[in-house]
Amino acid sequence: MTAKLHWHTQGQGSDLVLIHGWGMNGAVWQQILPQLAEHCRVHVVDLPGYGHSHALLAEQIEEMTDMVLASAPEQATWLGWSLGGLVAKQAALRAPERVSRLVTVASSPRFSARETWRGIKPDVLADFRRQLDDDFHTTVERFMALQAMGSPTARQDIKRLKEAVLSRPAPNPQALANGLKILAEVDLRDQLADLQQPWLRLYGRLDGLVPAKVAHDLDTLAPQSQREIFASASHAPFISHPEAFLEVLTDFLAANH
Repeated sequence: MTAKLHWHTQGQGSDLVLIHGWGMNGAVWQQILPQLAEHCRVHVVDLPGYGHSHALLAEQIEEMTDMVLASAPEQATWLGWSLGGLVAKQAALRAPERVSRLVTVASSPRFSARETWRGIKPDVLADFRRQLDDDFHTTVERFMALQAMGSPTARQDIKRLKEAVLSRPAPNPQALANGLKILAEVDLRDQLADLQQPWLRLYGRLDGLVPAKVAHDLDTLAPQSQREIFASASHAPFISHPEAFLEVLTDFLAANH
């Protein structure tokens, strides 16, 4: 494939890759990008099918990860939000020499609930897949509302998410369908013990998509990692609580340079 993903790079210092979630694009990081760029050389990607990478597609999480790896810095800290957290973990597993530190935000090794595992109910994901065929704009807006639900600043959070999405080309409907399939099917739980990088897991206590109890489950599955739960945040703590988010992140980066 000759076409490359869209990247925006800003700042000086050690390399930091930022990966957005389902239905979004790299503009979601705009609120915290100036502060991050004071400490790091920040590389913001639009995943295949999203934003300025609208024309590209990836069906599987492995393909999506390889496309990001193909044009990412040779070695960097990878920070992934939600679906982007799956990409970051997959990169750390597939190319550990390329991922020096790992940060996942409101992300789970398995997003879909199953048996005793907490997550998004499979019928909710199936509903989203069906609704995509009818009206994908409304489906993305509904997902934004779900992401902010529970946050004290929900209305403002949704507005910021919407502004980010609308500032770049609309997501490719096929990419949205592929992403929902990934969220429904990917399960990395058995591979977490293989992750050797310093790993920071960040959560919102009020998150309705990645329940905070998942954070405690991962204390057992990934004892080599560390976690932080933002008490009054939902699914997008970097939008609702940027100062607290940046403080925890920069402390982790400084302690593991």
